[in-house]
Amino acid sequence: MAKRALSQARLPDSDKVTVNVGLVDLAQVDLLVDEGFYSNRTDLVRAAIRNLLQQHADVIRQAVVRKRYVMGLHRYSLRELEQVVAQREQLEINVLGLAVIEDDVPVELAVRAIASIHVLGAFVAAPAVRQALADRIYTRYGS
Repeated sequence: MAKRALSQARLPDSDKVTVNVGLVDLAQVDLLVDEGFYSNRTDLVRAAIRNLLQQHADVIRQAVVRKRYVMGLHRYSLRELEQVVAQREQLEINVLGLAVIEDDVPVELAVRAIASIHVLGAFVAAPAVRQALADRIYTRYGS
């Protein structure tokens, strides 16, 4: 149980993005913050992102289906990967969000069970597992 708690404690729930913004746009952002519409710049950026994602929700849903992504958090457990190997199959992992290979999964099992990992978001695995699967991992920004 303690092992799972440690794994959960290190899971990211957000990631930092750096954006260059024109000075006039940034001044308008600051004005909206000063006027009390947003508590800070980050609050405005998060609201803008949520609004844009909502506007494009249909496109996102269609792409998720077309590309066969699992959306959200998906954990790959020792038991699940053992079942995959027992069935003489390999997983093609496609996650839009957070993919986690549990800490108790041995390197050898991960290598036998996983054909590829495509993640838009973040990927968390023990360093040895990550290194063994390095040639099979495809992430957008190297997380």
